[in-house]
Amino acid sequence: MTRPAARGGSGRRTAASTDRLPVWRIGITSGVVAILCCVGPTVLAVFGIVSAGTAFVWANDLYDNYAWWFRLGGLAVLVGLTWVALRRRNQCSIAGARRLRSRLLGIAAIAVGTYVALYALTTWLGTFA
Repeated sequence: MTRPAARGGSGRRTAASTDRLPVWRIGITSGVVAILCCVGPTVLAVFGIVSAGTAFVWANDLYDNYAWWFRLGGLAVLVGLTWVALRRRNQCSIAGARRLRSRLLGIAAIAVGTYVALYALTTWLGTFA
């Protein structure tokens, strides 16, 4: 007895779909986690939960005292999500990493770019507080 294919597909993965890493998702997620010390209070201020002045003070306090903890958290998220993505594709080896070197460098570049862009945005928004 054969099973019907789920969601209208053939149930088989193509080589292209199993070879792709979620580069953008991993990079943006880890970049946001790394700058969460500034983005968190900013989001609270944008939604009107706290005042802009309070968000500015919280962001400065978090950034001055705990910035490296947030950055290490972002790095941990980057490594963890990359490891999970490689394990799902059975490519969690030196050979698999060498083969996907450009994608792994892309993940790191997107994470750093996200961090820099959000840092610039929150710094610019801090001028209005």
